[in-house]
Amino acid sequence: MKKVFVTGCFDMLHSGHVEFFHQASQYGDLYVALGNDANIEFLKHRKPVNPEAERKYMVESIRYVKECFVSPGMWKIDFLEGLDSVQPDIFVVNEDGVSEEKEKICKERGIEYIVLKRIPFENLPKRSTTDLRKSLGL
Repeated sequence: MKKVFVTGCFDMLHSGHVEFFHQASQYGDLYVALGNDANIEFLKHRKPVNPEAERKYMVESIRYVKECFVSPGMWKIDFLEGLDSVQPDIFVVNEDGVSEEKEKICKERGIEYIVLKRIPFENLPKRSTTDLRKSLGL
């Protein structure tokens, strides 16, 4: 079975996140690297709604996820330690997560880089954490 790697904050877990995990898991066993609380606060200039231990618990409870861990790194490429530990065959991002730097890292390590479209599950509405935060006045 191939190893598939994804990374993100996954704060305010919603159906869009679950569907992203579902789609990514179609390529193999899914490993999820979560951004740590300090890095989220640094990058987004706000604390996450859910602390890293709670986010990890929720993500690893999703049936599509083989393993979830908190990335210790800082800045946008906070996941290198986890990437090198997991040694995935595939790195999956959605359209919002595309970056030349991630693609370059994958190319250097011989990892396939796949970009997924943000498609909601069946009749569910399209979800994003940004939209949820706005609707809640956060």
